[in-house]
Amino acid sequence: MPGPEVMDQAAAAFGMLASPTRLQIVWILAGGECDVTGLAEQVGGTLPAVSQHLAKLRLAGLVRSRREGRRQVYLVDDPYLAAVVRLMVSQLSAQDQELQDKSDGPGLSAVGGAHTPKGLARGHIV
Repeated sequence: MPGPEVMDQAAAAFGMLASPTRLQIVWILAGGECDVTGLAEQVGGTLPAVSQHLAKLRLAGLVRSRREGRRQVYLVDDPYLAAVVRLMVSQLSAQDQELQDKSDGPGLSAVGGAHTPKGLARGHIV
């Protein structure tokens, strides 16, 4: 069993990902490097808002940046974090698609995420 310090660190990391915008930023960066302008376009946010999210993610050690000429490029600092985010989002997307296919109606996105996928309701991912 991991110690309390490790659990605190994990909880802090998951807390940073509790923001849909920060989660989306990490999802994008898991696919490759991007600058703040590209991230803002992809998440539909303003440059200052995305910059604030990136600053928080950097302080938490979840992303890092590097200079590329005159621009700052961001990337996921931990490949395991990228894998966790990809797994969770991919699993939920697959469950949403499955629900849409079964009902021929709207899925998770149409109800603003208020529907809890059955695997998560049981406390695990199926």
